Amino acid sequence: MENLHKRILEEGQALSETVLKVDSFLNHQVDAELMYEMGTYFKNYFEKHKVTKIFTIESSGIAPAVMTAMQMNLPMVTLKKQSSKTLNGDVYQTRVHSFTKNSDYELTLSKKYIDKNDNILVIDDFLANGEAALGAARLIEEAGASVAGIGIVIEKSFQKGAEMLKDKGYDVYSLARIAKLSKGEIEFIK
Repeated sequence: MENLHKRILEEGQALSETVLKVDSFLNHQVDAELMYEMGTYFKNYFEKHKVTKIFTIESSGIAPAVMTAMQMNLPMVTLKKQSSKTLNGDVYQTRVHSFTKNSDYELTLSKKYIDKNDNILVIDDFLANGEAALGAARLIEEAGASVAGIGIVIEKSFQKGAEMLKDKGYDVYSLARIAKLSKGEIEFIK
């Protein structure tokens, strides 16, 4: 996706070999037009997958997931990382390790927002080691539903996540695939 690549190169900051900061358009401030374009790419790629719902993990995946859901005319569900007093016992949960924060959290899905007949598209902002996407897939499959595919805004292709998810049979589609990061340098897979 040319516009996303351009924004990553112009505004993204490679803080290390593994950390890319893109808070000016995705994580902190959100560029709605860019998110809408991302939604178009995800829709075009996944529209033949018979998707029934869009899932994302709070919080940075919400904007591209909403735009994808709008364009596909489907409901969007946010998987929660934080416990909530409004989410009482009727939930699916799985433990996930966050690469960025180097900590574990409980990913939570209310049982009322999933059905065994659902075919769910997972949209997320980054793919590094694949733990978040794999956690979302575990929740979906625990509910008896299917994973239609996994849409990623930025894939760190030099880490194992995409390969691991594809080895497990998931259709992974990434809008930007990064081959290499180093302080001040960003290289895409061509």
